[in-house]
Amino acid sequence: MASILDEYEDSLSRSTILQPGCPSVGIPHSGYVNAQLEKEVPIFTKQRIDFTPSERITSLVVSCNQLCMSLGKDTLLRIDLGKASEPNHVELGRKDDAKVHKMFLDHTGSHLLIALSSTEVLYVNRNGQKVRPLARWKGQLVESVGWNKALGTESSTGPILVGTAQGQIFEAELSASEGGLFGPAPDLYFRPLYMLNEEGGPAPVCSLEAERGPDGRGFVIVTTRQRLFQFIGRAAEGAEAQGFSGLFAAYTDHPPPFREFPSNLGYSELAFYTPKLRSAPRAFAWMMGDGVLYGSLDCGRPDSLLSEERVWEYPEGVGPGASPPLAIVLTQFHFLLLLADRVEAVCTLTGQVVLRDHFLEKFGPLKHMVKDSSTGQLWAYTDRAVFRYHVQREARDVWRTYLDMNRFDLAKEYCRERPDCLDTVLAREADFCFRQRRYLESARCYALTQSYFEEIALKFLEARQEEALAEFLQRKLASLKPTERTQATLLTTWLTELYLSRLGALQGDPDALNLYRDARECFRNFLSSPRHKEWLFASRSSIHELLASHGDSEHMVYFAVIMQDYERVVAYHCQHEAYEEALAVLARHRDPQLFYKFSPILIRHIPGQLVDAWIEMGSRLDARQLIPALVNYSQGGEAQQVSQAIRYMEFCVNVLGETEQAIHNYLLSLYARGQPASLLAYLEQAGASPHRVHYDLKYALRLCAEHGHHRACVHVYKVLELYEEAVDLALQVDVDLAKQCADLPEEDEELRKKLWLKIARHVVQEEEDVQTAMACLASCPLLKIEDVLPFFPDFVTIDHFKEAICSSLKAYNNHIQELQREMEEATASAQRIRRDLQELRGRYGTVEPQDKCATCDFPLLNRPFYLFLCGHMFHADCLLQAVRPGLPAYKQARLEELQRKLGAAPPPTKGSAKAKELEGGAATGGPSREQLKADLDELVAAECVYCGELMIRSIDRPFIDPQRYEEEHLSWQ
Repeated sequence: MASILDEYEDSLSRSTILQPGCPSVGIPHSGYVNAQLEKEVPIFTKQRIDFTPSERITSLVVSCNQLCMSLGKDTLLRIDLGKASEPNHVELGRKDDAKVHKMFLDHTGSHLLIALSSTEVLYVNRNGQKVRPLARWKGQLVESVGWNKALGTESSTGPILVGTAQGQIFEAELSASEGGLFGPAPDLYFRPLYMLNEEGGPAPVCSLEAERGPDGRGFVIVTTRQRLFQFIGRAAEGAEAQGFSGLFAAYTDHPPPFREFPSNLGYSELAFYTPKLRSAPRAFAWMMGDGVLYGSLDCGRPDSLLSEERVWEYPEGVGPGASPPLAIVLTQFHFLLLLADRVEAVCTLTGQVVLRDHFLEKFGPLKHMVKDSSTGQLWAYTDRAVFRYHVQREARDVWRTYLDMNRFDLAKEYCRERPDCLDTVLAREADFCFRQRRYLESARCYALTQSYFEEIALKFLEARQEEALAEFLQRKLASLKPTERTQATLLTTWLTELYLSRLGALQGDPDALNLYRDARECFRNFLSSPRHKEWLFASRSSIHELLASHGDSEHMVYFAVIMQDYERVVAYHCQHEAYEEALAVLARHRDPQLFYKFSPILIRHIPGQLVDAWIEMGSRLDARQLIPALVNYSQGGEAQQVSQAIRYMEFCVNVLGETEQAIHNYLLSLYARGQPASLLAYLEQAGASPHRVHYDLKYALRLCAEHGHHRACVHVYKVLELYEEAVDLALQVDVDLAKQCADLPEEDEELRKKLWLKIARHVVQEEEDVQTAMACLASCPLLKIEDVLPFFPDFVTIDHFKEAICSSLKAYNNHIQELQREMEEATASAQRIRRDLQELRGRYGTVEPQDKCATCDFPLLNRPFYLFLCGHMFHADCLLQAVRPGLPAYKQARLEELQRKLGAAPPPTKGSAKAKELEGGAATGGPSREQLKADLDELVAAECVYCGELMIRSIDRPFIDPQRYEEEHLSWQ
């Protein structure tokens, strides 16, 4: 059989579920346009399979994309729908007149049971061609099978349940393994579990479904012609834990709960709906004599699995004795009822018939209808034709049904991917909640819709529901885009006004204290909400104006803290003279700019605490920007005010190591005005180098002079190296201080002598103390008695200077003797030098023929040479080359000049008149050749190049000339 669509006739055109009251264009209360641009595909579409059976179709089952049908009485046709062009025919091998009663296919599509009218059962596995009879099952007319979806596999069914026409329920297990002649049988066991009775006698087991709930409980639902039984329980512990015996054993002494209806079709059928991703079924539908009982399955209920039960009664002409229904299948929201000439689809939500699909008489009456749970496809067949129903987007209009039922949660669930429909549901839910006076819920729903903002706001205002209006505004605010700044400003301002009005109305009522606290908490949550932070920050000016207009200073501070507008908080505390609170805010948030701005105010009221905060801030504060506040504060002149300023400036200088001149100058001014004792200590600690002090020397000098701090002035003079001024001023204070200043110019003896003379004059003329003057004369070795004598008055006698004069004469005598001794030593040294020179003239050296030049290692006698007293011998040109690099630049120039002049002078000729003339000319004019040679020897041969000073000076010279290093380096590679 091929899965190719046949040409439909007009009566086989695609059928569509009708939706009464379904609007086609427009959604009220919505900003969406729901225009139907093209015809929607029907939910249920039928197609006839291009297949003409060779014999009459007697039975058909489908599962897991595997289709099996029996043709006639002896042929089984198996088709893998994924490979529909490769059908598989299997002969049942029956020689008797037994017919196929029913077929059963498990959920994996692997195990097929064929129940024959002769009370025999055959087994066929998907992977095998052999039809195997089940011996243990013989004698039972099988009406239903409950497959084990939890344990069943392709090779084994696991424990399954079998219902018979005699009302018995058996437990069995089948295996697909095939042995030889004496191999194991497919039916591993077949044992009875329970007997069903109806109206006093056994009743055929028409349907049987076995499932396992999410909590591990097992349940079995069994139907007879009039009853629906429920078996619920857990499997017993032990060897039979995987089977059903323990579940049925609980109902040995009492019958299971059941539902019963009086009418009787002679049979019934049960259908389950199980989502693909769920292990437990969600809904059921039972076709029985009175109609269709359908509802939900709740595996968590202890007494009955059935919930939300409803009965759909057969329409006129359908039912027992008329046109009985033949089969039923259940989808997510519909059950399809098969009649002899048509299929009717009924919506399980509304109970309305949404589809009546009639079949042509030429195909014969319909026999049965089955569902493939794995694909969701529905299959119906007659004796000569097979039809398939496709289910497409079954849930697309379910939301509308749930909406009409006011089940808004389910409606939103089924239209979550359709914004236009979701908006309709939300608007309807909001209106419903508003009518029910559930205003907060209504506001939350309205905020999610595209309804007109003004209409919704007016509805809440007319109903006097400010709380719900605030909820609506908050949610609208949270949904705004970053670009919608105007709307955000409007909403935040409106919300603030609503909260403030409510707080104002509740504040004065003592009976509404709890309500006031709740409202205040809601307002604070709104102000501090991270979702609204951006909008609140953008509208902070308007909100502050509103808070101010309502006089709510508490929330002004609270909002300013949230917005990190600490400047406003500090200003508020300062206005209310809460200076400690203002300082606490500054210290907590450590913003330098705020310190700079508010320090002039705070230092007038809490100077000590403010300075402590400055010190705690450390280097984060720029002390230069705090000087204006300190200047304004310390202008009062009180000791406490100056001490606080000095404390902070000392911290900056001593701890932070500030080097800014403005800071040091200001500290100097504070010392000069408030703590003179610390002034000199600071100046001395700063040092005496004018390049290392950080204060302005001229400013310090002027400051100390204005306040009369002479010792400090003397120190500044010393740093400025104005020693004369320092001595002059020191003489007004202390002579010892002047003496210290006079000794400072150590390298300038003349200046030192002049300064000491100033001191001596002051001592003699001002103090008229000869002894002190003499002591001063002894303190400075530069002064002589004759230097200070002019300062003494005429009436002073010689007795006062006797010791000084004697000391001076003795010093002169010692000096003369020292000079005589030096002269004698110089005369003796000159005589020794003359003697050494006479000895040197007579010294000589011997040169052997084999001697070589110390530089070039060639025979020495080949060219003019030099012989040194140390024994080294050099060719004249080799020595010149060795000496030249070590000579200073001016000597190198002199050497080149001598060489040039010597080369230009003609060589002498012995006994010739011309030579004598030349010698005479040389004597009368420029230097002679002999003189040039002597000068050259003086430069080149003054000392040995290896033993003299030249070698010592070359100790730091590299062995290889840096300019030739690369060349030399490459030559060694």
